[in-house]
Amino acid sequence: MTNYLDSVQKVFFQSSDLELKDLQNSIDVMMGHQIDFAELFFQSTFHESWIIESGIVKDASFSRDKGVGVRALSEEKTGFAYSEELDKYNLLRSAEAAASIASRGQDRQIKIGKAVQAVPLYVNENPLESLTDSQKISLLQKVDKLARNKDVRIKEVIASVSAVYDQIMVVASDGTLAGDIRPLVRIGLTVIMTSNGRTERGSAGLGGRYTYSNFDDAVLEDLVCKAVEQASINMEAIDAPAGMMPVILGNGWPGVLLHEAVGHGLEGDFNRKGTSAFSNKIGQKVASDICTIVDDGTLSSRRGSLTIDDEGTLSNTTVLIEKGILKGYMQDKKNARLMNTSTTGNGRRESYACLPLPRMTNTYMLSGDHEPDEIIKSVKKGIYAPNFGGGQVDITSGKFVFSTTEAYLIENGEIKSPVKGATLIGSGPEVLHKVSMVGNDMSIDPGVGICGKAGQSVPVGVGQPTLKVDEMIVGGTS
Repeated sequence: MTNYLDSVQKVFFQSSDLELKDLQNSIDVMMGHQIDFAELFFQSTFHESWIIESGIVKDASFSRDKGVGVRALSEEKTGFAYSEELDKYNLLRSAEAAASIASRGQDRQIKIGKAVQAVPLYVNENPLESLTDSQKISLLQKVDKLARNKDVRIKEVIASVSAVYDQIMVVASDGTLAGDIRPLVRIGLTVIMTSNGRTERGSAGLGGRYTYSNFDDAVLEDLVCKAVEQASINMEAIDAPAGMMPVILGNGWPGVLLHEAVGHGLEGDFNRKGTSAFSNKIGQKVASDICTIVDDGTLSSRRGSLTIDDEGTLSNTTVLIEKGILKGYMQDKKNARLMNTSTTGNGRRESYACLPLPRMTNTYMLSGDHEPDEIIKSVKKGIYAPNFGGGQVDITSGKFVFSTTEAYLIENGEIKSPVKGATLIGSGPEVLHKVSMVGNDMSIDPGVGICGKAGQSVPVGVGQPTLKVDEMIVGGTS
C-alpha cells in the first residue's frame, strides 16, 4: 500500500506559495458559506503526440497544463471555478466564487484526513521521457517500413504515438486527501491499400498506463499485421446484406457497443434524473440470464484503470448486471449522495477545468460457457462482426446505430465472405434480452478507447467475450 501525496505536493507547492494548511483554509472558507461539500482538484499534465506520413514527421506537438478546480455542492446545485495560477490569492478567490452558489446547511469546519492508501495499478514513470525524440521518430519509421514490406499494395502509411503524464491531488471536506501519478501511452496505425482501381484502409492501435518501452518489436509486428490484414480483407469484401438476422459479436473491442448502448445508461446522473432506459429498475431483469456486466477500474496498467478516481475515491469493481438482474449504477460523490447510496469510484473529469461526472472505466461482460466455434456453428445465416467503428446512441431509449469496420457472412455455421457497409441497429436493453450464447473468451480491447460525455473526453477500456444475439437489424447495401 502506498500513496503519491508527497510527490504530487512537491509538484504543486514548490513553484507556488501554497502549503497544505492553505488548502485546509480554502475548504474552511467554502464550508463557512454553509454548503454540503467542498473540493479542490489539482492537476499537472504533460502531453505529446508524433505523427508520420509517407515516412516523414507530419505533425508533432507538446503541451503542459497545470491548475486547480474548486467545487462546492449544495443539494443539487454546483458551484465551480478554476484557476491556472497556483497561489493563495487565486485559490481563495476560486473558493469564494464556487461557494457563493449556496446559503444552506450548517456553518462548520472540516478536518482534512489522512492520505488515501492504495495499491498502485501502474508504473510511476514519465512516459514522455522513456524515449528520446529521435527514438520516437525511429519507432514510427520502423512501423512505416514494416507495413510497406508486408504487402506491395500498401500505398500510404500513417503512424502515430502519444503520451500523457498526469499528476493529481484531491482535497475535500469529507476528509479526502489523495494523490495519483498516471502515465498513458498509445500507438496507432492506418494503412491505405490500392489494387485494381479499388482503395481500402485498415487500422490498428494499442496502449495503456505504461511507457513507450512496452512497444517492442513483437508489439509492432502484431500491430502492423492487424492493420494490413484488415485492409486486405476489406479489398475482398462484398456488399453487406440487409434485414433482421442473427449477429455474432467478436470478443474484445466490439464491447464498445456494450459501452455505448448499455454502459452510459447505467451511469448515476442519468438514472438520478430518470432519463435512462434503466432508471428505477434496480433488482429487475434487464438482460438474458447469461449476461453479467461489470465496470472495473482495478485492472493493472489498463487504459481505463485508475488507482483512485478524480474525486480521490479508491477504484472499484462494480457489478452492474448480474445474471440478467440490474444490481446498481456507476456513481460519483454528488449523485451517490443525492441517490442515498455510495460512490463506486467512477467520478471522472477531463481536466481541472471540468466538473467530475459518473463515467465508466473498463466496462465488460464476463465470460460464459460456450466455445467461440460452437457459437458460429449455431447460425445458419447471419453476420459475424469482430471489429467496430463509430456509432450513435440515445441514452433515454437505448437505441443505437453502429458501423462495422470488419464483418463477414455466416452461412450454415461457417464464416464466409467479408462484407462492407454493414451497420447494426437496435436498442441496448432489447439486445441484452436477445443474447442467447456467451463465449468463454472474454478479452479487453487493446487500449484505444476514448469516451465522450458532456463535452469531456476520458480514456476507457471495453471488453466482452464472443456473443450471439438472436436477431438484430443489419443495415447493408444489398
